[in-house]
Amino acid sequence: MSADAADKFSRLAALKPARPMPARPSAIRTPGEEDALGRLLGAGIATNHFGEHLAIRNWFSTPESTDPSSATLELLSRTRDESLSRKTRAALQDPEKWLFLDTETTGLAGGTGTYAFLVGLAWWDAGGLQVEQLFMRDFTEEYSVLHELSARAAERPVLVTFNGKTFDWPLLENRFTMTRSLAVPKLAAHLDLLHPARALWKLRLGSVRLVELERRVLDAPRLGWHRENDVSSALIPQFYFDYLRGGPVEPLAGVVRHNQMDLRGLAALFGKINELLSGTPNTASEIEGLDLFGLSRFLQRRGDADRAQTACAQALEAGLPAEFEPKAQRELALMARQHGEHARAAEIWQEIVADPESGVQACEQLAIHFERYVKDLRQATEFAELGLAKLRQRRPAPRGSRDPYVAARTARLEQKFLQRLARLQHRIKITSGLARPVALPRSKGEPEA
Repeated sequence: MSADAADKFSRLAALKPARPMPARPSAIRTPGEEDALGRLLGAGIATNHFGEHLAIRNWFSTPESTDPSSATLELLSRTRDESLSRKTRAALQDPEKWLFLDTETTGLAGGTGTYAFLVGLAWWDAGGLQVEQLFMRDFTEEYSVLHELSARAAERPVLVTFNGKTFDWPLLENRFTMTRSLAVPKLAAHLDLLHPARALWKLRLGSVRLVELERRVLDAPRLGWHRENDVSSALIPQFYFDYLRGGPVEPLAGVVRHNQMDLRGLAALFGKINELLSGTPNTASEIEGLDLFGLSRFLQRRGDADRAQTACAQALEAGLPAEFEPKAQRELALMARQHGEHARAAEIWQEIVADPESGVQACEQLAIHFERYVKDLRQATEFAELGLAKLRQRRPAPRGSRDPYVAARTARLEQKFLQRLARLQHRIKITSGLARPVALPRSKGEPEA
């Protein structure tokens, strides 16, 4: 082999990533005068077996550390397929095994060409929050950043994110896979707080963006932080590309601070969710009615029927907007029926008989109640007739409904009412020969007898 060829092969070999080594703390040194970005961010240059990257480390006294309650862990981590393994449960119950994660990337759509140039990590430490941000000054530093992330995930295998199951973690998994040298970290559990946040606060807030939650749920000023002059997420990729092309470094300071605030907001959000889900006494009076209704729905979906019923009743007691009150009453009535509280369920249904949306269902349930439990056939007949009249009154026009299944559903429900009325009329005739026959309402288009 010629000397030139050998030189070329040696240079190509140098570009290949080195063989990974066991995780160990990175060496940190102060950036030199030429590293304007590192000095601006107050970062250190971290060195490991794969190279270098910037590491920005800060400790914050707020939000304070939060011990997750067993009820919170059960609700957030409950799966449909199987119960939690002993190892997973042990990791979830130990807050020292938790790792909050948020990334800033070169694109918001993901994909194989998208890099996480800033990986933000945080964990509880000394009663506060330790934040570590791993920054790639160039794409060649990706291996070093991923190696450091892998080490942190090995120490703290319970990942906590906000929309991380959909975006952040799949993106990082893809980057690990593309290295062909670094294995994807094995997580004990992944708690994505977007889903419980959406269930708990979307009814009241509409938007459950983390910034909105900080402002209207977490009371960020009380916690000692604010987002004045915050960087828009849509601008972050361009700021990074401008920097790579030799542009200004100052905008990246805003990106790092944005990521830092997201991590602190994420930790504070868990504390708030834990407070709601743990069922702490005397907290219901401090929670808004719509939030209690959202909590009730979340608990119902997760199978905690008893607490769901309590939260729904508290929501109605606290007061709900007019458009939500009948929905809450309907759900409370259904839960009361499931618990065998038939008289209580009937009381609630009678309160919403006049509601345009829930009235038909209320009449149907009251007809069932009076026929099956009270044995009052005439009262059952009255509610069945009222329900049928309401149903026909709101029948969609032949071409007026956008939902092609509305007409079919209406027809099936109408048939159920007619069958119920026929059965009730027959039973009344049998039990009382003197009873006045109940006129059976005709279906639309049905000829007179």
